[in-house]
Amino acid sequence: MIKKIFLLFCIVFFIACGSNKPVVRTSKSSSSSKPVVRTVRKPIVKPSGPVYKPDSQNSSNSNAKNEESIEILEATTRVKVTTALVLDYIEKFKEIAKKDMKEYGIPASITLGQGILESGAGTGPLSAQANNHFGIKCHKEWTGPSVKYDDDVAQECFRKYNKPEESYRDHSLFLVTRERYSNLFKLDKNDYVGWSRGLKNAGYATDPNYPTKLIGLIERYQLQKYDAEVLGVDYVSKTVTTIDKDKDIVSTNIDLHQVIKGDTLYSISKRYNISIEDLKKKNNISDTGISIGQKLIVK
Repeated sequence: MIKKIFLLFCIVFFIACGSNKPVVRTSKSSSSSKPVVRTVRKPIVKPSGPVYKPDSQNSSNSNAKNEESIEILEATTRVKVTTALVLDYIEKFKEIAKKDMKEYGIPASITLGQGILESGAGTGPLSAQANNHFGIKCHKEWTGPSVKYDDDVAQECFRKYNKPEESYRDHSLFLVTRERYSNLFKLDKNDYVGWSRGLKNAGYATDPNYPTKLIGLIERYQLQKYDAEVLGVDYVSKTVTTIDKDKDIVSTNIDLHQVIKGDTLYSISKRYNISIEDLKKKNNISDTGISIGQKLIVK
């Protein structure tokens, strides 16, 4: 009987010991939670690490520094400007053009006319972003900053300047130092027609109408008067004969301005240094309306 009781006790004891094993397994399982281990070990950030290595970063900065002087510009087919913008441009750069004429012998009218034509009176992409007012390309000798721009062919190299004044000076040096332009300097300094044609013949522009456009700008805005100022001679503007209706007197040598697209009484008065009221009075204008082709007395 005692043996049976002892045997029963041993069986119960072993059963009790066996019942503790699941607790141990549960504890072991919870202490080795796989998601936690994986979260710690998984290199989530590591794959992008090489991009930010110091050597790679320095190399990237170095490349960026070398390319700071290069900009890609979108080509534009035409730049439209108002008369007021052209007049402001002339006012801003006329003294520079006159100074360069004294130093290099290039007519101020030619320099200003080319600046207006090539830069769109300072509004074109090359002038706005590269301060290049004369469309001068890089050429082999250029070691300064540059921009790429679609011209005769796609993405041509054009010179870039820190300020417009540098572009004006480089324009003068460009013409003076090239043999193909040497014949220009044999012309009179007030022969803007000969200079305009000579520039085209020497290959400055590929546009067959370049001389006509340049001459038209010079005459329209009377840029040749700045040549006269430098040469110390009297400037003779175009003259006409008119009749003063109030006094019935025939007058000559009266300066006229022919109205073009974009002209306003304000822009015309500013150009000829006359008040709007005087302009209206001289031309019997009662309102502010003027028409293209209309000739106005401005002196």
